[in-house]
Amino acid sequence: MASLFYNTPARRKFLKSIDTEMGHIADTIASMALCRPSVQFRLSHNNRIVKSWAPAAEPMDRVADVLGAAIKKELYTVGRVTENIEISGWIASPRMNRSTARGIYLFVNGRWVKDRVIQHALFAGYTGRLMKGQYPVSVLFIMVPFDQVDVNVHPTKHEIRFVRQKMVHDTVRDAVADALRQSDPIRWNANEPRIAELAQRPATVSEPHAEYKMPHPPGQLGAQVGDAMGRTAVSTAHAAGAENRQKPLPSSDPVDTPAPAINPTARNGKPAHQALLWKHRFFADLTVIGQYKGTYIICESHDGLMLIDQHAAHERIVFEQLKRQSNARRPAAQRLLLPETIDLGFRETQILEKLAPELDQFGLEIEPFGGNTFVIKAVPTLLDSSAISDLVTQLVEKTAEIGVGAEMDTILDQCLMLMACHNAIRAHQQLTGTQIKAMLEQLDACDNPSHCPHGRPIWIQWRLKDLERQFQRIV
Repeated sequence: MASLFYNTPARRKFLKSIDTEMGHIADTIASMALCRPSVQFRLSHNNRIVKSWAPAAEPMDRVADVLGAAIKKELYTVGRVTENIEISGWIASPRMNRSTARGIYLFVNGRWVKDRVIQHALFAGYTGRLMKGQYPVSVLFIMVPFDQVDVNVHPTKHEIRFVRQKMVHDTVRDAVADALRQSDPIRWNANEPRIAELAQRPATVSEPHAEYKMPHPPGQLGAQVGDAMGRTAVSTAHAAGAENRQKPLPSSDPVDTPAPAINPTARNGKPAHQALLWKHRFFADLTVIGQYKGTYIICESHDGLMLIDQHAAHERIVFEQLKRQSNARRPAAQRLLLPETIDLGFRETQILEKLAPELDQFGLEIEPFGGNTFVIKAVPTLLDSSAISDLVTQLVEKTAEIGVGAEMDTILDQCLMLMACHNAIRAHQQLTGTQIKAMLEQLDACDNPSHCPHGRPIWIQWRLKDLERQFQRIV
């Protein structure tokens, strides 16, 4: 290999430093090792072994060897087979994100590639789970008919082109999204039927409230936030197999109750029974300990301690409820007694003219009023109407930032995120026990209860064994 470039001075001239080129070689060997877990690979440099991967009995073991042992516990299996494409491999929990794309390994028909279509589909599958600037860790294998892919796009063979790019993109996106959705706590054992034992609950598990409206909390929370959370309250059905459904809220407020006290003796009395409850009602069955700094809700789970970011949680709840209403095509809206007018610039006017019919499906009714003026006639019942003009202005500015040429679904999702953030409760706001219980019940009804729409985590957990290890109770 010493004279590899003896007759190609142009190529040799543009080589980087030895360390840089060695890094590229190591990445290539790592990709080969991931693709062939049953083969042993050894990389040496200057008579020193740099990497050595023994044959792996299980493909996931090779993934852990290459990407790090800590990632093995955070890997989720991806699998999908259709008539024209087969997808397999693993993706890591959003918690194991990286600051670059170096943790992404994509293989098409056994070849390591750096394809933008697949990478975009991977990011789309993580939508709402990663913040901007974060990259997922994944090892994906994609098999397509050989006549459906062109491998001669680039001399390095790393870039390819699919005959049916949209089909490949959408299939990869859906496979990744499904794998992440199944990893959420409330999805564990979701297919198991509810059984009669759920009727005999331990005394430490408080029954969900029936129909109620959240009271306006005193002091810093304010009536506006109380109304916002009241409009998003969800009643939980008790019958076997019933699902959470939104119901009309009563006009009167219930008597406020403090968060339930912890009772470890009673909770641990029936561990098997308690574990069964967790399969069906994860957040609603948490024991609320209290609130920290008016921002984080402290809860006891069946095997540890959990902190929940109240703003991120409520933002996710409002986002999904708005989306469900739009999908039903019958949005719950409230007409304004005095419609509000809003004046925009020329460019913003063009954007809102295009956006207004789409916003109508969320219950936000906006009509032209002549020139650059619009009138807001109705708003979704989930949103506060006191600052609706500012919200519409922000929606237009966000659309301008994204670009009117983007797909409408992308624009509307961003608008929904802005609506949810605009109406969610804030940090440093005290919540009552009733409000906390309502939020936990509504979180159980979310499709993605682990991340806010922008990708920030909603909760973090310390398991009991980890806490005991920190206090040196166990070795």
